[in-house]
Amino acid sequence: MGVGGEGGGEARRCVGWREGGGLGVGWARLDGRRRGTRFVHLPIRSILNSPQQTGMGFWSLNPYVGCEFGCTYCYARFAHRYVVERGRQSGEPGAGAWDDEAFERQVFVKSEAPDVLALTLKPSRLGEAAIAIGTATDPYQPAERKFRLTHLVLERLQAERGLRISLVTKSPLVTRDVDLLHALAARHELAVHISLISTDQRLIRLFEPRSPAPGVRLRALQRLADAGLKAGIICAPILPGVTDGITSLRDLLTAARDAGARFSHAGPLRLYPAVREPFLPIVERHFPSVAERHRAAYARATDAPARY
Repeated sequence: MGVGGEGGGEARRCVGWREGGGLGVGWARLDGRRRGTRFVHLPIRSILNSPQQTGMGFWSLNPYVGCEFGCTYCYARFAHRYVVERGRQSGEPGAGAWDDEAFERQVFVKSEAPDVLALTLKPSRLGEAAIAIGTATDPYQPAERKFRLTHLVLERLQAERGLRISLVTKSPLVTRDVDLLHALAARHELAVHISLISTDQRLIRLFEPRSPAPGVRLRALQRLADAGLKAGIICAPILPGVTDGITSLRDLLTAARDAGARFSHAGPLRLYPAVREPFLPIVERHFPSVAERHRAAYARATDAPARY
């Protein structure tokens, strides 16, 4: 069932499509779910973020802002908040006050992403830096079933040669694009990262209310590996005192290895201001013995202490 699922029609591939037809110069509602999530067209002039803009050693590309998976620890909440607040300042009628649930209730769709990429992509400008897709939203979240922006972006990248491309996702929907990914891997250096912080279903449900189950993600990893793609896991964030036990990490890495993972990457929790409200109450309720340690460790910084 697609993202407008309950009664939604087939995906419009027209760039910037909005109710009534035509290209939107501002926000425009594209679709919605009965449970309340809205999908809103977000006009863009660019789609690639440079290393100088982000402070990271790669270019990033995110077809969506916000994510239905609603992971409580997701640092991308601050980017969503920025878009909402900027919309309020510019007088967008759909820009209400931002709250902790806005990240998963209002997903912004960069409808022009494939065309903007086609107009602005200059491989010579990228240098040795890679393009990472999915650094601030899941590119294969449920919205992708309808809007297919990640698929169209990858088709555009297929026209080039010699790029370094990485994808990060929690979704088995990535396997829908196995053939396209295989074609990309023939022309570029490609790596697919399946995001998974634990094999414990209870922990996943606590911190990632609507994300795919661990077994589902591992089966997606297996399918990617079986297709000959370079695929592995990214365990980020590691939650101090919650998912960082030796047994927990061994179980995760063993399951990933058994599913054909060729690599693993990891990084500790970053506790941004926009993350504290949805994340810390869960720790306090279910892991009271480590809650105060979290508050102390992140009292003056967003990153975990260097000694950790």
